[in-house]
Amino acid sequence: MTTTHNASTEGVFAPLHFPEYRTTIKRNPNNDLIMVPERLGELTGPVFGDRDFGGIDNDMTQANGGEAIGQRIFVHGRVLGWDGKPVPNTLVEAWQANAAGRYRHKNDSWPAPLDPHFNGVARTLTDENGHYSFYTIQPGCYPWGNHHNAWRPAHIHFSLFGRQFTERLVTQMYFPGDPMFFQDPIYNSVPAGARERMIAVFDYDETRPNFALGYKFDIILRGAHATPFE
Repeated sequence: MTTTHNASTEGVFAPLHFPEYRTTIKRNPNNDLIMVPERLGELTGPVFGDRDFGGIDNDMTQANGGEAIGQRIFVHGRVLGWDGKPVPNTLVEAWQANAAGRYRHKNDSWPAPLDPHFNGVARTLTDENGHYSFYTIQPGCYPWGNHHNAWRPAHIHFSLFGRQFTERLVTQMYFPGDPMFFQDPIYNSVPAGARERMIAVFDYDETRPNFALGYKFDIILRGAHATPFE
């Protein structure tokens, strides 16, 4: 996970070039970044509202007329600003691999089975107190070829939209005690002390009886305790 650096982000985000994460060699910029002025259409264009959502957008456990295979989980948390205040009406999107570690994507060549009842995408809006939640399936680990016997830890991708389409942040949520943390360069590229902010907390109090385990994942946008973003 990479981002630009300044004094407030030092020690929080991964370096642009992290040799153990091989694709950063090609993906990180060779020239200094420049600020692109925002256009009027970007500042005044449409944003998201309740009417943009319907059906079961925040439930990945059922799709295409059936129920997904795997351990059902309930993921919830708050989106908070640098001052700890809630961020309301923010679009939160999530996507992930299925219980066997495979994405429903044409470029996923990992020969694990596809689940016909799991699409692996969800979206929701934070409420007035910054809360969000969705149901999904515990994702599986998968190999990805970065190094010998390389496996990604189980994770869920998060995207957050702000006041306009140009304000977007992306991060990953991991699960406590994952045995693949030690060899994953994406996770380990984030400085120690900050990478733990990407790990969800098992939340027994939010476990849904006879249905789903609970996990809490707060997302902090800025400040000393900011969540690392890509």
